[in-house]
Parts: sequence; C-alpha cells; structure tokens
Amino acid sequence: MTTVPFPLTWLYVPGDRPHVVAKALVSGTDVVVIDLEDAVAPDRKDHARAATAELLAHHQPVPVHVRINGLDTPWAQDDIQALLGLPGLAGLRLPKVTGPEDIRHLATRTTALPLYALLESALGIEHAYAIAAAHPALRGISLGEADLRADLGVRDDIGLDWSRSRIVVAARAAGLAPPPQSVHPDTRDLNGLAASCAHGRALGFLGRAAIHPRQLPIIERAYLPTEAELEQAETVIKAATTEQGAQALPDGSFIDAAVVAAARRTLSLTNRR
Repeated sequence: MTTVPFPLTWLYVPGDRPHVVAKALVSGTDVVVIDLEDAVAPDRKDHARAATAELLAHHQPVPVHVRINGLDTPWAQDDIQALLGLPGLAGLRLPKVTGPEDIRHLATRTTALPLYALLESALGIEHAYAIAAAHPALRGISLGEADLRADLGVRDDIGLDWSRSRIVVAARAAGLAPPPQSVHPDTRDLNGLAASCAHGRALGFLGRAAIHPRQLPIIERAYLPTEAELEQAETVIKAATTEQGAQALPDGSFIDAAVVAAARRTLSLTNRR
C-alpha cells in the first residue's frame, strides 16, 4: 500500500458497487473511501458490507477507508464487527458525529485503527474542538456539508464559511492535519469545483473529497503549490538557514519561525508522491 504524507484527494465510492470500487483503486486518488452510509439504500446494506469485507480481506494498492453507518442506526455494529482486523482497512470514517463520546465509544473497540469524524450538524460544529481532541485514535475531522446545510437552513454557500473556519481552527488546536473540503456535488461543474477549491484553500483546508474521478485532477491542481509559491518558499528557507530570528526579505516581506514552518509545508507538498 502506498501512502502520501499529505493526502489531497479522497474519492468516495458506494460499497454496493464493487466494479466502481475497483475503478477507484486505480483512479490515482490518494485515498479511496468506501461508503456504507448515504450512498447505499437500506435494502443493500448487507450486500455492501459483505462486498467491502471481501475486498478488504486483502491489502490494497492505496489506503482504503470505510464510512460506516451512524452509531445510532441498526447497521453500525454489524459494520464494525465485519470490518475490524481486516488487512486492507486503513481507517474508519464515522458520520454525523455530535460529541466526543461518539469517538471514545468507537475508539474503545477499534484500538489503533485511525478514525475520522464527519461533523454534519449544528451540535457537531459547536463541539468541534472537543471532538477533535477526544482520543488519540482520531486522525482527522471534516464537514458533511449537505446535511449541515439542511440542518442550518443555509441557502447560500457562503453561509457555511463560519462552520468551515471553525473546524479548521479546531483541527489545528487539537494537533490534527488540516481538514479536507467536503464534496462538490456537481461532477460536471469543473470550473465551479476549481473556484470552490481556491476558496477552501484560502480558508485553511488541505485537499478535498470527491465523488467522481474527473474531479481528482482539479482538486490536486488547486491544492498543489504554484511555481511562484514554490519560489517564495525556497527563498524563505534559504534566508532562514543563513540568518537567525525575524528578518525582512529583499522584496520587503517579513519572515519569522511561523513563516518558515509554512514554507516547509509548501515544499513538502511537492514531494508527496
């Protein structure tokens, strides 16, 4: 299994369609997320779970996460029981998390398996930091924007920006990686996807979930540093190795330890594969 230090693309695929999952595994995405929740109808849950368990009985070429059903549903415990210990499983994604107890409850059963929380309600957003800091097994948080939009009654996309910033801050405060953006639901609107990614990057997100392979190169292009950003980062690092403390570059920009840390992360993204 190949992993990257900063995943930028997380491709969701329905668990009851093994042929689609097979295509996702060779799509070039950094992480495949097999969905047992919203993408699978109730009468297909058992089939999706069995097909996923069969696949993950073997190691896969890329990390595979599974979004299980919510803990308050009749399917969640069966999902957990069927998946735990499978060699191909790299992480569990828990939907509709509303508080830290959801994470702690699952962590007691999954030991060292990485967990990821989806915050999809006003209550989840209010508890963002408590969720992010709930347990060492939790490796990341992100938004489920479709459910959150419905819960808040938000009509305009900008109405979610406060919630977006909230989870970026919560993740950082808890020492987690920057969260990836939620999906862009129109798979043919690639210009809109690119614009939305640029906005998400400005808010502090890193990478994005996708629901179609055609979205992957748009997301990656949006989140990889530009030539100008790389040049600036290299200038900062070079200056930091020759002088100590805060200083000004020839172009008048000011650098200190925080700027140097950001430059190092920018450069690390170029070597992520």
